[in-house]
Amino acid sequence: MSDILAGERRLAPASSLLQTLAAATLIQIVATASVLALTAIAPSVARDLGIGAHWIGYQISLIYASGMISSAVAGTLVQRYGPVKVEHLALVLFGLGFAGIATAFVPVIVLASLLIGFGYGLNNPASSEMLSRVTPQNRRNIVFSLKQAGVPLGGICASFAFPYLSARFGWHQALLIGVVGPLATMGLLAFTHAAEPKRVAKPRSLGRGFVEEQSIIWKSRPLRTLSGLGFAYSAMQLSASAFAVVALVHDAGWSLLSAGAVAAAMQFAGAFGRVFWGVVADRIGGGLLTLSLLGLLGGLGFAGLYWLADLPVVLQAGLFVLVGAVTIGWNGVLLAEVAHHAPEARVGAITGGALVYTFIGVIVGPSSFAALYALTGHYGASFLCFSLFGFGGMVAAWLAHRKDR
Repeated sequence: MSDILAGERRLAPASSLLQTLAAATLIQIVATASVLALTAIAPSVARDLGIGAHWIGYQISLIYASGMISSAVAGTLVQRYGPVKVEHLALVLFGLGFAGIATAFVPVIVLASLLIGFGYGLNNPASSEMLSRVTPQNRRNIVFSLKQAGVPLGGICASFAFPYLSARFGWHQALLIGVVGPLATMGLLAFTHAAEPKRVAKPRSLGRGFVEEQSIIWKSRPLRTLSGLGFAYSAMQLSASAFAVVALVHDAGWSLLSAGAVAAAMQFAGAFGRVFWGVVADRIGGGLLTLSLLGLLGGLGFAGLYWLADLPVVLQAGLFVLVGAVTIGWNGVLLAEVAHHAPEARVGAITGGALVYTFIGVIVGPSSFAALYALTGHYGASFLCFSLFGFGGMVAAWLAHRKDR
């Protein structure tokens, strides 16, 4: 961290790199915890509502679908109002989402899920704009990766906090307590970024802003490649996270409890991986080169899962943990590269436009994986097919790296 601060680029009177990184990471933790709060207590909620716990899958899809929509217009909002105000809006939406789900009224839960998704789609474009203003180029990968480590950390917090609070106070009260997170973060952001400089942009329609952002992306080979990598790697990430437990139980004969422990270890490995790969990218001087390496490793890991049942138990667990470190660890490097290749003063806008494809991968990936399983009846075969996303990403990122040199 001292090395990061040593190379800090200040935009007076903006907040320091340490303050901005801390705030952005905390917001990311709150954002992810908001998305996953209901998944952590789904059985209790479903029982009280008289529905099946499997409906949580539809709620997650709804969140990411609305996140895709808000990400498409987030860049215009960031340019119009500034990243700090947009982050405040996102945090308000998270708080309203918690409160709405706590009502236990299904139509309100649907609306609350949409609000959480809208907030989630606003977060990364705004935080990328904030970080790009204070991050030196030679530290951008590690800084953005540290911020993105908030995703698995938020998942871990949700997995532990909400079941505990639900057991002690009931799930309604647990979600209402969750509102404290966004409110406290809003206060911290207001305190640390009160003097954030504002870049006034000429007001324009959200639709026109989206078209301009997509035009910039598709005219730039690196940005086109990064958008495609976001789609492919997010499809792999969500599929690995969603199907690790069922693959271990169904194909390898693990108990549910033991398989759940491996899934938790994957998330910890992903948090470590996000920081590790950011360091690697800064050391070798190439985010695209690192993303190519991640594609190779992810492809090999997914292909290896085809033979999961034939491996010793230790290697089964180890392979999933390594897959987690790779397929959960790419996000920070990709966001840093998007910020690097975006036109000056358009980082938030281009990040939002590029993340549209990441959200599409999140939505399409798990459902496509499930469809492959329906055809093959073998989770390993589905992982093998999805390894093509990794190998394809490896080639695309390598070619873009060579052109970018």
